[in-house]
Amino acid sequence: MSSNSVSYPKCTSSFTFTHERRFLMRIVDARGKFSLRNEGALEVFFIGVGSAFALKHFQTNVILVKGNTHIAVDFGMTAPRALKETAGLEVTDLETVLPTHSHADHVGGIECVGLMSRYFGIPRLGKKKPVFIINEEYQEILWDRTLRGGMEWNEEEQTSQSLLGFCDYFDVVRPQWLKHQPREILSVNYGGIEIEMFRTMHIPDSARGWQDSFVSFGLWVDRRVFISVDTRFDRDLIDLYAHRSEVMFHDVQFFPGAVHAPLADLKTLPEDIKRKMHLMHYSDDWERQDISGFAGWTLQGHRYIFD
Repeated sequence: MSSNSVSYPKCTSSFTFTHERRFLMRIVDARGKFSLRNEGALEVFFIGVGSAFALKHFQTNVILVKGNTHIAVDFGMTAPRALKETAGLEVTDLETVLPTHSHADHVGGIECVGLMSRYFGIPRLGKKKPVFIINEEYQEILWDRTLRGGMEWNEEEQTSQSLLGFCDYFDVVRPQWLKHQPREILSVNYGGIEIEMFRTMHIPDSARGWQDSFVSFGLWVDRRVFISVDTRFDRDLIDLYAHRSEVMFHDVQFFPGAVHAPLADLKTLPEDIKRKMHLMHYSDDWERQDISGFAGWTLQGHRYIFD
């Protein structure tokens, strides 16, 4: 699963036009030497770009960096190893996490973040509790249905009256609900990184729309970068953000149905949208797929720098 065994097309920079404005996005290979600080430009760094069951690219988790602020968007089952191999970082280096939904490839490493922080990072390294950007509804779901079994019983001389809770491990920042939007959208400006968290139509595959889907979010970052995270093909969502986004990172699957966006459906998009769309969350047979017309595959361990 090491990124060193994966080949990608060479790519160092990319230019495009949005609203008659020229922008520069630099793509820099930073595998094994990524920093959680920079001089102020927005960076998008994927520690993994694979699907939940991919063996070559780790699972799709991303780190946003701007100045002295970083946000790990999701932290899945492969994330602790991916963070070390792809970025050269340790779990205790993470200060902020934004979980988008409760599939294991997105939250399977969060227990590790909490336990490493409480029992190593704080007492031995002098770290603070990690900050979680999470609304109250999803915090309750994440704790009660995913994290609680492995995290509430961890103290010496603990009793049923002194069980640990989410906020014993993490500090919390609440995104705010944006009213009068075409779908549920939350907003947060954290350390200068501005994020809209939009509801996605991910699971179950029988859901008729985002309203009927289980809680899951994608992101629009700094009014520039669209990251679908996990969603079925949702043309309304794409149309809502495509022409306001300079770059789009969209998940893909190579077969019809199920709970991600089929490549065949994404190919029906207008050419100007496909030209700005990088495909992510792909399975190990990605090299056999024809993605002519798209911006390309999202690259693991590369810095997408927006100047």
